[in-house]
Amino acid sequence: MAAVDDLQFEEFGDVVTSLAANPDATTISIDDPGEIPKHQPGSSRGSGREEDDELLGNDDSDKTELLAGQKKSSPFWTFEYYQTFFDVDTYQVFDRIKGSLLPIPGKNFVRLYIRSNPDLYGPFWICATLVFAIAISGNLSNFLIHLGEKTYHYVPEFRKVSIAATVIYAYAWLVPLALWGFLLWRNSKVMNIVSYSFLEIVCVYGYSLFIYIPTAILWIIPQKAVRWILVMMALGISGSVLAMTFWPAVREDNRRIALATIVTIVLLHMLLSVGCLAYFFDAPEMDHLPITTVVPNQTVAVATSS
Repeated sequence: MAAVDDLQFEEFGDVVTSLAANPDATTISIDDPGEIPKHQPGSSRGSGREEDDELLGNDDSDKTELLAGQKKSSPFWTFEYYQTFFDVDTYQVFDRIKGSLLPIPGKNFVRLYIRSNPDLYGPFWICATLVFAIAISGNLSNFLIHLGEKTYHYVPEFRKVSIAATVIYAYAWLVPLALWGFLLWRNSKVMNIVSYSFLEIVCVYGYSLFIYIPTAILWIIPQKAVRWILVMMALGISGSVLAMTFWPAVREDNRRIALATIVTIVLLHMLLSVGCLAYFFDAPEMDHLPITTVVPNQTVAVATSS
């Protein structure tokens, strides 16, 4: 049995001196929990992969899903569930509108503006404002074109409001729904593809339509050349937002499929803008023409005075 003197504790003031006295001693290093190791395995990833993570927001995806689950814990049939989709302040809306008007090459719109808090407030009111802007501007354009013609009688065309609402809201909801389903399907085929949520895609499409509100107002100018220049400028800005947003999500897919996806997105956007211009502003209006009816085999009696 060990003596009592052998069990006494001894303080070691200098670790270097102790190691020098006993070089065969085994040392155990206890790291500070708050200290961050200088070198970690897997930290030397390629710059391309880091760029994809920055564009797609892979580092914050788990946190975003966790926060989204905490915010949307209410059942979907309750008012509180849908209230979370409109929980956005004025600063965020204006910031997202500014981002849709000034697309930055290499920066992802979802990553910079949407992913922290996707909303439906901005897209809903942007689409509503665009509907009335197109309908009212179309009526004013028709009035200014035929102003001064004696045979022209102005009649407000309220049907343009319903037609514009159907076209705009169908585009802002059905196209994102189809794109969301396509990305989910490709994600099951190619694991590197990152799928956006349906709410994020709707948010991107809604804010990308804001540029068409001032464009529709300027379409009142009765010059076809000016109108087509305006529509090409608006298409270039909004189409760039969509292309730069969804290209990082499909770039790891087959090259042809990725290019076909982006081209389809831009073509559908072009079809919307060109179709609205052609139907609501450049369509020939026949209301001012006199209506004549021809009755076959009509006998005209001429009265003569004797």
